[in-house]
Amino acid sequence: MIVGTAGHIDHGKSTLIEALTGTQTDRLPAERERGISIELGYAWLPVDNGQIVGFIDVPGHERLIHTMAAGATGIDFCLLVVAADDGVMPQTREHLAILSLLGLSQGAVAITKSDRVDATQLESVRDQVAALTSETFLSDAPVFALSAVRDHDEGVAALKTYLQERATTTPARAPDGLFRLAIDRAFVLKGHGTIVTGTVHDGIHDLDDVNAPPLALAPAGRPVRVRSIHAQNQPARRAQAGQRCALNLTGMDAAAISRGDWIADARCLDASTRMDVQLTLLRQAPEMGTWTPVHVHMGAAHRMSRVVPLEGSAIAPGSNALAQLVFDKPVCALPGDHFIIRDAQARQTIGGGRVLDAMAPGRRRRRPRRLAWLAALNDFLNTADLEALLRHADHGLGETTLMRLMRTASPGEQIADNEIGNELTMRWVERRRKGSDAASGHDEPLLIHEDTWRTLLVRAEQALQEFHERHPDEPGVDRARLRRLAMPTVSDGLWRALCEALLADGRLERNGPWLHDPGHAARLSDADQALAQLVLVLVEDGGNDPPWVRDLARQLNAAEEQMRSLMRQLLRSGDVYQVVPDLFYSRKQIRGLAQLLADKAQNDGITVAEFRDHVGLGRKRSVQILEFFNRAGLSRRVRDRHLLRPDGTEF
Repeated sequence: MIVGTAGHIDHGKSTLIEALTGTQTDRLPAERERGISIELGYAWLPVDNGQIVGFIDVPGHERLIHTMAAGATGIDFCLLVVAADDGVMPQTREHLAILSLLGLSQGAVAITKSDRVDATQLESVRDQVAALTSETFLSDAPVFALSAVRDHDEGVAALKTYLQERATTTPARAPDGLFRLAIDRAFVLKGHGTIVTGTVHDGIHDLDDVNAPPLALAPAGRPVRVRSIHAQNQPARRAQAGQRCALNLTGMDAAAISRGDWIADARCLDASTRMDVQLTLLRQAPEMGTWTPVHVHMGAAHRMSRVVPLEGSAIAPGSNALAQLVFDKPVCALPGDHFIIRDAQARQTIGGGRVLDAMAPGRRRRRPRRLAWLAALNDFLNTADLEALLRHADHGLGETTLMRLMRTASPGEQIADNEIGNELTMRWVERRRKGSDAASGHDEPLLIHEDTWRTLLVRAEQALQEFHERHPDEPGVDRARLRRLAMPTVSDGLWRALCEALLADGRLERNGPWLHDPGHAARLSDADQALAQLVLVLVEDGGNDPPWVRDLARQLNAAEEQMRSLMRQLLRSGDVYQVVPDLFYSRKQIRGLAQLLADKAQNDGITVAEFRDHVGLGRKRSVQILEFFNRAGLSRRVRDRHLLRPDGTEF
């Protein structure tokens, strides 16, 4: 359990921590000379069962709220400190508001310096504390009157016993999350190298686990390796959620690390400058319009941001609203992370809230479907109702997104174990890729609601039918083009799965690279069938340079328009491919050319001149063939080279 102090300056927070633990948390000379805390301080209290209670002592000065917020994020328990001789003061109120906005749910109150006042004053302060906490998470919290400077003070002893008891009964944080440590200090220790300290928000990193996922410094995205760990001021082999930890990093310059950075599972965080949030303004806050500048405290980070209301032109004091935070520098967060905001001058805490989407779009952010999605995200964070969330996910949710939403490295197992996923209402879609793309880590399972899956299947069918109505003489449409017609924003993997499902059910048919409706096929008369056999022989005899339609008509004594109509019928049946108007290749010829292109363009593509030399044709014909393969989805042109598509068409 991690305990964080809160309270006004000079109310005895550091002195109380020293009385509880024997540790002086003011480590800087300036702090000891002036008698005030400037930086975060740390101390530890052993518990009888072998656990250790970690303390984070925060400064109480109004100009050091940013430091207080960095320390308060990630704590489990609040110790609100109020001096008996002063009573409730401005930073008492502000610190409590911050802790409430950060979502804290448990704590206690310590009325310090009780030896300096009489019983009447002490009772008056108790009344002030009761009024202050009446509508907060501390409304039922125990209150300890004590003197931290008096030897064997009964109040200090009672508080110490209470904290130790709470540490043994407070459930540990779930260990299966994605590891995240919020860095609040980075320094070089002689003989050891770079050290970072912070609170572990989620997950476990075990030095003895050979299969432990790689860690990265975020938002920089640089890979890191941990040489050793100190957890709760003790050497340890692993760091886990709910602990204060120091990590000794290898190959990392301390100057490249800042307070507010993360050491995290590499799958966990992506840097972003836009986040959609559920924002709460305090009653004393000013109205907030579009592009209002604010200071944002999230994790241990302190960043400047602009606020964009998403449900109107302004956010009223005391209200909750959807908003987008636009940061000046990239930041990292997970859905559900809490934050606080202060005014542009950093003089007043004005609100806070919870992250809904840490990778928010910059355009169309106020669309009704977008707002409905954010509302569904907010409901999911409150209820964990995955099915309701999936109903708003137009293209399902990838495994990485589910990891971050559910804060687990194995969302599939958690869904199965908790019976969240019902096979009648949702399905996993395996996103298979070929070649180097499959080894790059970008292929992942996708969870999609069954109703959404059926809707997408119907949409694909309708798009194909509309294509046939507009182009009745075309044999069909290639998969990439149909995707652009039906649902251009769907992912490659989901689109492939949809096409495979439609083909498996017989709702679509495939003719080489073309997809077509089952009823869209050429049916030749006996006479045309006999002529077609002769045509196919002549086409194949032409090798890589088959005869044009006019040449076929002349050789077979047929009318040119009759030959052109026959070739269109053969095109629809899949016996030939039209490279350019009036020039057709057989299926066998196209497969041979496609294999040649695949072999020669395997690594870094192929130029027209290189392809020309391999096929033995002129430049013009070589260009025509390459452009055909580009249209058919086998390759794509990048400047003067033609590159194979990772998920290209098969002939």
